[in-house]
Amino acid sequence: MVLAGRVKDIDRMVLRVPFTSRCAEWNSLLVWRWSVVEVVRVETDAGVVGWGESLLHYGWSGGTTDDAVERVRGANAASFLGDDSVGAGLQIALYDVVGQALDVPAHALLPGPKVRDRCPLAWWNTKMPPQTLAAEAKDAVAAGYLAHKFKPRPWFDIYDQIEQVSAITPAEYSLDMDFNGMLLSAGHAAPVLAELDTYDRTAIYEAPIPQRDLAGYQQLRGKVRRPLAVHWHEQSFPTGTHANAVDGYVVSGGAHRVMHQATLCAEFNKNFWLQNVGLGLTTAFQAHLGAVLTHARWPAVTALNNYGHDLLREPLTITDGMVTVPDGPGLGVRFDESVIDRFRMRPPYDVPEPRHILTVTWPTGRQVHYTRMRQCWDDFLAGNQPVFGRGVTLQVHREADAPDPVAWADLHRRASKAPVYDKVAAA
Repeated sequence: MVLAGRVKDIDRMVLRVPFTSRCAEWNSLLVWRWSVVEVVRVETDAGVVGWGESLLHYGWSGGTTDDAVERVRGANAASFLGDDSVGAGLQIALYDVVGQALDVPAHALLPGPKVRDRCPLAWWNTKMPPQTLAAEAKDAVAAGYLAHKFKPRPWFDIYDQIEQVSAITPAEYSLDMDFNGMLLSAGHAAPVLAELDTYDRTAIYEAPIPQRDLAGYQQLRGKVRRPLAVHWHEQSFPTGTHANAVDGYVVSGGAHRVMHQATLCAEFNKNFWLQNVGLGLTTAFQAHLGAVLTHARWPAVTALNNYGHDLLREPLTITDGMVTVPDGPGLGVRFDESVIDRFRMRPPYDVPEPRHILTVTWPTGRQVHYTRMRQCWDDFLAGNQPVFGRGVTLQVHREADAPDPVAWADLHRRASKAPVYDKVAAA
């Protein structure tokens, strides 16, 4: 019996969706390729159309492969709902088209009953200076958000970041912090996290030290008050849960993988973030997942706020820190087809890495210059620089803005080989 119809056409379109101006400046240091978005259109032989999206250079699948298109075309659309191998964009589009064909919302196609009508959603930012992060927080509150996940880094003053955000946000505004292991070890992390505990806005600490260091997480759990979280991993979850080393997890990936991870989290009473980066279609699908996952209690992350357009005709409803789960058939949102001509990208579907010099300065006047954020990241992770001191700053010197192009080019050449150390007069 044909319930949803057979897939007649699958079209893939690549768009370059601009970031907001403030996010564009700081995303350009590491995640500039997030602006490249593949949109997938699926049409059945009954004329039902569904839409999906994925980031071409990031995420659990990247783009939709030719092989996936060939496997799905001509098949019953419902046959591939739980098949993560088809990729994010095509999978989301299939949930959209099947839900429409059956006149049910996408969450009705997922295992388990609906447990919530609104799902917690976080504003997200990459690494950025305190005043910029505070400006983002101000926009977040105005947009209906009450949770903010960001990337603390030892080349910014984390205490100043929290203090500036706290000064312009309501008391219920919370900060979740993803350190990506930048606190290095339990010994380094304990005093920093203990001080962060004293701030009312701090909420959850993700990956303060390397995620494989379960003994270190056990030490930290006895010394800090906020929850500790890491990414869910097939090998470390049983050991980490048995050792009670962390309080929760980051759950991400396709629908089948998410349901698997979420079920195990629920069995062991562990809260989690849903986290898949994308725009309006991704955020809508995340809301449908969160509607049926009992322990998706932490604010989900899609980074929707980073984009200048959500690709939807009408925006999702975000109030009091929650996104309303769309109740229409399929995803319950409408893709804005006018953006295809507006943002369509021509091959090759890539964005070159911007050229810049990154200068980290400490209050003593000590400076280190780098040419890439990855180079800076690796130097700090190696333990070659101080860990989360006060008064540290990072400046970005872009090639186009250099007052002395010859001097800029010389410093760039030297720093591209190894970090360059300078000493300037302290302010």
